[in-house]
Amino acid sequence: MDSLCFHLKKSNFFCRRSRFLLSAFPTQKNLIMRMPPKLAQRLILFLTLVLISVGIISGYLQVRTQESQLLNTIINGADQLSNGITSATWHAMLANNREAAYQIMHTIALRQGIANIRIFNREGRIMFSTDSTVSGVVERSSKECAVCHSTPTPQVNINPPDRSRIFTNDFGKRELAMVTPIYNEPACSNAACHAHPAEVKVLGVLDVTYSLENIDQIVATIQRRAILTTTITVVVIGIFIFFFMRTTVHKPIAKLIAGTRALSAMQLDRPVDINADGEIGELAHSFNSMRVQLMKTVNELNELTQSLETKVQQRTEQLKVMNQKLFQSDRLASLGQLAASVAHEINNPIAGVLNLSMLIERIMKDDGIPQERVEEVRRYLLQISSETTRVGRIVGDLLAFSRRPSPQRMSADLNAIIHRTISIIDHKLKLAGVELELRLDDHLPEIKCDSSQIQQVIVNLVMNASEATHNRGSGKVSVRTAVDADGTMVHLEVKDNGDGIPKENLAKIFDPFFTTKGEGKGVGLGLAVVYGIVESHGGDIEVESKIGEGTTFLVDLPISGEAKEPSPQTSGIS
Repeated sequence: MDSLCFHLKKSNFFCRRSRFLLSAFPTQKNLIMRMPPKLAQRLILFLTLVLISVGIISGYLQVRTQESQLLNTIINGADQLSNGITSATWHAMLANNREAAYQIMHTIALRQGIANIRIFNREGRIMFSTDSTVSGVVERSSKECAVCHSTPTPQVNINPPDRSRIFTNDFGKRELAMVTPIYNEPACSNAACHAHPAEVKVLGVLDVTYSLENIDQIVATIQRRAILTTTITVVVIGIFIFFFMRTTVHKPIAKLIAGTRALSAMQLDRPVDINADGEIGELAHSFNSMRVQLMKTVNELNELTQSLETKVQQRTEQLKVMNQKLFQSDRLASLGQLAASVAHEINNPIAGVLNLSMLIERIMKDDGIPQERVEEVRRYLLQISSETTRVGRIVGDLLAFSRRPSPQRMSADLNAIIHRTISIIDHKLKLAGVELELRLDDHLPEIKCDSSQIQQVIVNLVMNASEATHNRGSGKVSVRTAVDADGTMVHLEVKDNGDGIPKENLAKIFDPFFTTKGEGKGVGLGLAVVYGIVESHGGDIEVESKIGEGTTFLVDLPISGEAKEPSPQTSGIS
């Protein structure tokens, strides 16, 4: 037994060790909980979004830069053209030949890209416009004049970018307007025809409006080209990222997942074949090392389990042999006890019969029984009859116990059986001064049972309860029936207020020939017969007792009447 306990402890150690190693491996469920289900796809998506964002930002900045460069070029060109117009009309203006100057400006306005040319004097009056519909005076707060008059002192020298403005015309087209001051040069202020005071620095402004339609088309082309370039770049780099992540991340992780699934299915002979460097390769190597260690431990555990099973089987066979010997010894001891009990119970009345027979033999004379001793002989004969009846009752009880027939089950009302039984023994209870209380369930279902055997159970339990109350001034016995909650069993309870049964006797009260009654008051087979009948009906019987308070017998009978296998205790005498 010590060796068996040692192997059991060793087996438990290996089981705990195996469970620990298994918990160290990422099973399929744990892997799904710890790692996103599609890590490679998420990485590809994340990198693609970053690439798209960088491409969009880069393309936007590139387009804005090129657009800014184009506008600067246009502004410089517009400034040069404005200066050219001023120079072209200088001689005509100096000669005060306005028609010639206006004709030059009309000719220049016919060039592609110029929308309008206007000249304002110092007061803001439009002196000339290639658009004949435009005339009048422009306020200094207007966008045309605000370039120079944005400060209390009008500005004279202004950079070209500050003299330009971009706006949208009435037709929704963008246009660039360049304001060029016409300075009062000495040649003009000293001329005899239209001399201006020398302190006047600016005589007026030249406002040239350029159409940006071509520039907008160029910018749109640049935008489309940038979008196409960004898209192609994103697609190419995205494809590269996809294949790179699939090769370096997705496939190794898929192999790891397949390995964990094989491990969870205890397929320990399937290694994880990953040829990769870095963390994934190290993880695969560690996984394979733990798989080998676990396989070794499981093999050791299987060998130990097989050895343990063999030893347990050997011990079981030995225990079976020992159990058979103990059972045989117990049967022989039971038979010896039974024989001694029967011999003791029968010997006493037979000895009495023998003694009474010898007395009668001595009384009898050759001519018969003396007349004066007839009554004495008659009394002796009655005692012989009583003792032989006692022997017959003992033998009858023994036969009833050893040859109890199988119950003939039929549907019966347990309450009706109780009423019928009480009507038979009621006079004995009244003679004994015992008060009987019946608490029967009116809704008790019928059960399948042998009515005569159940009646025998009730008689024995009620009469035993009645006899247990003899030492009480007023004995009381109660009989109660009920059905259990699930409706499969009925309960019979017989309770008394007698002296109770000592604890040391509770375990033996159902043993054959065990009794606490006086000589000649019982042979101890009543409760053994009750136990056998209840068990043959598939029921159960329990006893609860307290010294000085009384005893309660609880009988449970199945409604269906299905019987259990009888135990060796009540299987009869062999």
